[in-house]
Amino acid sequence: MDAIVKMLEKHQPFFEKISRNIYLQAIKDGFLGCMPIVLTSSIFLLIATLPGVVGITLPQPLIDWCNKLYNFTMGVMGIMVAGTTAKNFTASMNRRMPAGKVLNDGSTMVAAQCSMLLLAVTQFTTKLDGSELSVFDCTSMGTRGLFSAYIAAFITVWVYKFCVSRDLTIKLPKEVPGAIAQNFRDIIPFGGAVIICGIIDVVVRNLMGVPFSELLIKLLSPLFTAAETYPGLILIQAATAFFWFIGVHGPSIVQPGIDPIRLANQAENLQVLLAGGHPAHSLTFNMSLVGEFGGTGATFIVPLLLILFMKSKQLKAVGKASIVPVAFAVNEPLLFGAPMILNPYMLIPFVAAGCVNVSVAKFFIDNVGMNGFSFVVPWATPAPIGIFITTNFQLIALVFVAIIILLDAIIYLPFLKAYDKLLCDQEAERAAELGLESDGAATIAASTSAPAVEQATASVEPTAAATDSKPVADQPEPVVKASAKKDVDGLKVLVLCAGAGTSAMLANAIKEGAAQTGENIASSAGAYGQHTAIMDQYDVIVLAPQVRSYYNDMKADTDRLGIKLLAPRGKEYIDLTRDPAGAIKWLRENLD
Repeated sequence: MDAIVKMLEKHQPFFEKISRNIYLQAIKDGFLGCMPIVLTSSIFLLIATLPGVVGITLPQPLIDWCNKLYNFTMGVMGIMVAGTTAKNFTASMNRRMPAGKVLNDGSTMVAAQCSMLLLAVTQFTTKLDGSELSVFDCTSMGTRGLFSAYIAAFITVWVYKFCVSRDLTIKLPKEVPGAIAQNFRDIIPFGGAVIICGIIDVVVRNLMGVPFSELLIKLLSPLFTAAETYPGLILIQAATAFFWFIGVHGPSIVQPGIDPIRLANQAENLQVLLAGGHPAHSLTFNMSLVGEFGGTGATFIVPLLLILFMKSKQLKAVGKASIVPVAFAVNEPLLFGAPMILNPYMLIPFVAAGCVNVSVAKFFIDNVGMNGFSFVVPWATPAPIGIFITTNFQLIALVFVAIIILLDAIIYLPFLKAYDKLLCDQEAERAAELGLESDGAATIAASTSAPAVEQATASVEPTAAATDSKPVADQPEPVVKASAKKDVDGLKVLVLCAGAGTSAMLANAIKEGAAQTGENIASSAGAYGQHTAIMDQYDVIVLAPQVRSYYNDMKADTDRLGIKLLAPRGKEYIDLTRDPAGAIKWLRENLD
C-alpha cells in the first residue's frame, strides 16, 4: 500500500497540471459564477411546488409568479454561463499575452453571449391575432445550451487573442478618451467571433437540420448514456475521490465535463415529476449529495466512528473537531487532520464508499421507486436533508439514507481500526521513550500528533506542482524572533478555497483572533475563480490547501497588484482554523 501511495505522489505534479488546465478552470469558474442563478431559481420553484406535497394549495397568481422567476433565471442559464466562462477564460489568457497586450474581459463576455445565442437559439415567425411575430425558441437558452456556451466562450476569447496579438484592431488618435478608443479596438474581434459562430450555425443547420446545441447533445448522447450506467457512475465517483486522495481537488477536474448533462437530467427529472411521472435520471447535479455524502470520500459517518470506536487521542480529537463541518459537506478538517489524503490506510474506503453509494442510489431509483433528484439544493445542505428534499420528500429516501450510512460505516471501520492501532502503538512508543507510563501516552499524542501522522502516511500533505517558481509554503520558513510584531493594523485578508466553505473557517478564525488581540484586521472568504473582481481590495490572499495548486497563476496576479500571497499546507491550515490567536501570529510572521 505504501508503494502505491509513493507512486501516486511521484505523479502528483502531472495531476495538478491537469487541474490547472485553463479550459477546465474557465468552465468550473464560469459555472461557479452562475451558481446564484441555480440556487435562487430553485427556491422559487420549491415555493411553487412543495406546498402541494403536504396538501396546501397556493393562489395560482403566486404559483405563476414563482414559475416566471424560475424560467427567467434558470431559463437563461446557458447565456449567463457563456459570459462568465469567457470572462474567466480571458483572465487566464491575459496571463499568457505579450507585454502590453490585454484582452477586454467585458467585451469578450458580451461577445460570447451573443455567439452562444447564434449557436443555440432558433428564430422563427408566427402569427398572433393576425399579426406576424418574430419568436425565439428558448429551449436551449438554459441548461441544454451549456455546451454551446462553452464553445462560444472559447471561440470568442481565441478570436480576441488572435486579433489583439496581431494588432488587428481599429486605432484612434491618442486624443480620443481611452474608454471610447477601447470600444473601437474591440469591434474587429467582436465581429470576428460573432461571424465565426454565425457561420458554424448556418453550416450545422443546413447539413444536420438542428441547431448546434442539439447537435452536441445528439453526438454525445452515447457518452451520456454510458455515464448513467452503473460502471459510468462508479467511474465518475472513483475519479473524483482518487484525485482528492492525491491532494488535487477532484470535483474541479471531473465535474466541469459532466455538469451540462447533470443539470439537463435534473431539469428533465423535474418536468417528469411535475407531470406526475417517475423521475428516472440518476446522473444529476445533486447526485453529489450521495457520492460525496458529507464531502468527497463519503465521510459523513467517519467523525462519529472516530469518536465512538477509536482509541487514539489524535483521531478522537479530529472526530470532535470535524463532526459539524462534515455534516455540512466541509470535510477538509477531516481530510487534513486525520489525515485521509495520501494516507495508505484510507485509499480503499475513501474511493469505495462513494462508489457504493451511487450504485445503491441507482438501484433505488431504477427498482425501488425512489425519485431521481429533481430539486436543486445548495451543496452545503446536510446530505440526509438534501436527499429528502430533492426526492420530493419521499419516505423511501430516508430508508436509502439509513442504508448508505450503514454501508459507509461498514466500509470505513476496519481501515480506521487498523490506522488507529498504528497510532496507538506510536503513542505508546513515544511515551516509553520519554520514560512515562503507558497511560501518559494520550497526553503525549495530543501534543505531538503531527509526527505520528507523518510516519503513518509517508507523506500526507499535497506537494506543489513541479514548476520553476515554488510556492512560498515550499520555501524554508523565515526566522522570526518571538518578540517580533509586524504591523497588521488595517490589514484586509481574503481566504480562497474551492467553494467558500473551508475558506470561511480560516476567515472566521482571523476575525476571532483580531477581536481577541485587539488588532484591526478584516477577513473575508471566497471561492477561487470568483476573486478576480475583488482581489485588489485586499492586502493578503490566503489559498486553502485544495486550491494550492493554483499558486503560480495567482502569484502572477498578486505580484502585479502588490498583494501578499500565502499558501499554508493542509495540517497547518486546519490548525490555524482552530487557533484564532495563532492565525494572527501566523499572519504577522509571514508579512514582509
